[in-house]
Amino acid sequence: MRIAYQGEPGAYSEAAALRFNPNTDTLPLPKFGDVFRAVEAGEVTHGIVPIENTIGGSIHQNYDLLLEHELAIVAEVKHPIVHNLLVRKGTGLTDVRRVYSHPQGLAQCERFLRTLDDVEIVATYDTAGSAKMIAEQGLTDTAAIASERAAELFGLTILERGVQAYAGNTTRFLIISRDSTPLGRPDKTTIVFTVARRTVQGPQRVCATRHRAAEAGIAPHPRPPVRIPLLRGHRRQPRGHGVFACPDAPGGVRKVAPDPRFVPGVA
Repeated sequence: MRIAYQGEPGAYSEAAALRFNPNTDTLPLPKFGDVFRAVEAGEVTHGIVPIENTIGGSIHQNYDLLLEHELAIVAEVKHPIVHNLLVRKGTGLTDVRRVYSHPQGLAQCERFLRTLDDVEIVATYDTAGSAKMIAEQGLTDTAAIASERAAELFGLTILERGVQAYAGNTTRFLIISRDSTPLGRPDKTTIVFTVARRTVQGPQRVCATRHRAAEAGIAPHPRPPVRIPLLRGHRRQPRGHGVFACPDAPGGVRKVAPDPRFVPGVA
C-alpha cells in the first residue's frame, strides 16, 4: 500500500495515514487535488484527505474533489489533532511577530491566537510546511502552528503545547482509491450530487423532505455554497427512499462509498 497525502512530512494527514496503516509507504504532495490525481494516475494505491474537523468544520474543497474525480471512499480514520506553537531555538513568545499555519490549523487555534498582541496571522499551504519554512529561512520572529512530529523533523522548539480551542479536537479523514473494494466492513454510504437550480427550500429539501431524510438515516453536510450537497447514511439506521427521488439532479446521483470506519487495533 502506498498512500498520498497533502502536505510535508509531519503533517496531520501523514500521521492519519500511518495510524491507518503503520507499514504504509507515504507520498507527500503540495495540494489536495494532487492527491486525487496521483490516485487516478496509479502513482499510489490510495490517497488520504481530511473531510471534517470537530472545530473547523467541513473541508469543502475535498467535497468538491470527490465529485470531480471518479474515485471511491474505501475507509475512514479519525485522528486526534494536537496543535503546538513551534519556533526556532531561542525565540520567545514576545519575539513572535507572525504565525504561520494552514487555514484549518489557524481556525482551530483562533481562541489562542486572539491572546497574542501585534501578531500577523499568515495562512500557508500546510501546518508542517510552515515549520519547514521557519527552519529553512531561519526566521526568529515567526512561529508555526503544527504537530510535535513537525517540530522534531525540522529542529524547532515547542513554545506552547495544545493551543487548539478544544482538547478533543479530531479530524475525520477519508481513504480514497480507484479500487472500490472497502478496506474493512462497510459502515456507511456516501452519496454526492449536484442540483440544477437553487430553490427557496434548498437542494436537500428538493430531493428529500426532512421527515423522509430522517427516515432514511440521511445526514446532510452543511456547506456555504449549495452547489454540491453531500449526504451520508449509516448502515444501522432504517432504510428509506426519499433521497433517491431527485428530479433536480440532472448530473445524476453518484455513490462514492460504502466506507468502513477505522477502529485502532482492529483489522
